[in-house]
Amino acid sequence: MAQLVDIFLQPSKVFAEQRERPTFLVPFLVFATLTIAFTLAYFFRVDPSWYGDHMFDASRGAMTAKDMARAKSMMPSTHTMGVLGAVGGIVTVALMFAIFGLYYWLASKITGRSLTYKHGLGLTAWSSMPAVLGSIVALVGALTMAPQTGLESLMLTHVDPLLISIPSGQPGHRLAQTADLLQIWTTFLTALGWRVLTRASWMQSAVIALIPLVVVYGIVAVLPG
Repeated sequence: MAQLVDIFLQPSKVFAEQRERPTFLVPFLVFATLTIAFTLAYFFRVDPSWYGDHMFDASRGAMTAKDMARAKSMMPSTHTMGVLGAVGGIVTVALMFAIFGLYYWLASKITGRSLTYKHGLGLTAWSSMPAVLGSIVALVGALTMAPQTGLESLMLTHVDPLLISIPSGQPGHRLAQTADLLQIWTTFLTALGWRVLTRASWMQSAVIALIPLVVVYGIVAVLPG
């Protein structure tokens, strides 16, 4: 448990310990707990009627009033959305850990390093810990928000809404809402972790850490909306 503090204050120490005894369960449980808490807090507090309208704001020009009314009538309640969202959030976190862990394991094979898949999971989990800070900020926002608040407005560590606001449908809207400034910290921790775990150069470590970031944000950037 001390590693939960050390990852912010002494990250090299944490990764040195991970080299000898890789773990990922504690970070995963932290992420899962915050995901459940935030999702339930938001959907149990948001105004159901307003949320239905907000969900279809971007589609008003593409849907008839009749189609929109039908779609709204088929939406589950916000409480149901909260429960489903919490379960889906945990599954998403687990999948992301598994995928990135696989990436680091494969990268170690390609570069001739000796990481196990569990090392890859540990690197993913511990280097992602800065995102916990963003989740805590979002959770506090959900617990104190006005009932008519959009989910995206609570992502206060993201480029949009923290620095800029791009209307839906405009170029860069999706990328700005996805880009999390805490990712800079996470990328540094990933590079540091790779360097400590594999004793690789800073150049290789930086490249390994940046490839997933470039791929993910590159895909988001070319998506419509």
